[in-house]
Amino acid sequence: MTVLRFDGWIAGVGTASGTRLVLGHWPRSPFGPVSDVMVERPDGRRILLAATDELAGFVAATYHFDDVQVAPVSVVRVGTTWATDAGPLRLRFTTGSRGPLGWLLRCVPPPLARHPRWVAAVDRPARLLQPGVRTHGSARARQHEWYGVQDLHRITAATVSWDGEDLGALADVDPPVRFGFGSTPRVPALARVTTLIGQEDRPSSARS
Repeated sequence: MTVLRFDGWIAGVGTASGTRLVLGHWPRSPFGPVSDVMVERPDGRRILLAATDELAGFVAATYHFDDVQVAPVSVVRVGTTWATDAGPLRLRFTTGSRGPLGWLLRCVPPPLARHPRWVAAVDRPARLLQPGVRTHGSARARQHEWYGVQDLHRITAATVSWDGEDLGALADVDPPVRFGFGSTPRVPALARVTTLIGQEDRPSSARS
């Protein structure tokens, strides 16, 4: 199995208009420093915004989308404020202090928090604590995914627009997004995470 590692942050945000989105910001990845945004519109249409054809192709082959758009994706962080511009999307959000679950996650040594066996073991507790959330599973055949979460901060404020249209006030990520085998927490949050994506190697064809 070939395992690819992405180190960075995932933010889940809902809006009063019903649009939900997931920002992945990866300073370290097999594609270099990259970011992408997964958007689910109120009618259920799922859209991927990615900066390069290579990244878009990989993410689209790992998760499920109705539309894939290649466009510059910029992420700027100043203190607790994050700003993302991606094609038609403009996102600004602010994080609050670390909650009890965030402190609990911080107690786990990072090497253990990122280990596939640990991530698989905490999948069931994660589902009980955060309905819809999964730490281990697969969205595609012959793939395995592990989300090693190491910190969690609640998102306290956000402004979101699409093609210049304001999408409304910050709201829960409800209903859950449907890009992969799990969703982000219902309450908008920013997670520090290491994502491992394993792809089963296809056996070579034997020749007689």
